[in-house]
Order: sequence, then C-alpha cells, then structure tokens
Amino acid sequence: MPVVFPSMSDNAEKKRELVNDLNRQTSKIGWREIQRFYAAGDAVYVKSGMDLVNVAAEVALDNSAQLKQWMEADEVHAVTEAQASAWFDGEKTVWAVVVSPWVFVQPID
Repeated sequence: MPVVFPSMSDNAEKKRELVNDLNRQTSKIGWREIQRFYAAGDAVYVKSGMDLVNVAAEVALDNSAQLKQWMEADEVHAVTEAQASAWFDGEKTVWAVVVSPWVFVQPID
C-alpha cells in the first residue's frame, strides 16, 4: 500500500479549523483570575498588535521555528514578574487563550 502524505490544502484546512476553535475559546479575563498560571510558569505574553490566536495555533501545531523567531524578537515570552505585578496592581484585563499547559495572554490597552 502506498504512503499517502497530506496535501498542503489538508494542512491549511487543519490550521483553519484549529484557528476557528481557538478563536471560540479566546476571551477577555481579569489578570487576577488567571495569575495562578503565571505562578505555575505557564503564562505566556504575546505582544500587542500580534494575532494572539495565530500565535496559539502555531504553538499547537508545534511550529518551533516560528516560535523561536517571535521569542528572539521579544514578541512572545514568559510573563515577567514586572508584568504580572503591574497587571495585578492595575487590575488589568487581558485576552487569553489556552494551549495546554500554557495560557497565552495579551493585555487589552
């Protein structure tokens, strides 16, 4: 039996479905409600202006090359202590989406 590789359109369709699913799961939430994920080391900051859902999708698809580029550009990184503290003190609301075990967050300006 011949090996069948998925076509590019199959991969594009899978990504489109994933993005749609993640988009439905994305919501606004107060930082104080999800700070426990920061405490566990599972909160990931996504720079304002970036597509939060696309970042989460690329991680879910294990696109490590793209993630590395974003991290090197400081566009995606673990939430820092300074960020977490400022968001807590300022009662900040963030956009959030989960790609287990991580919670990707983007502050709402």
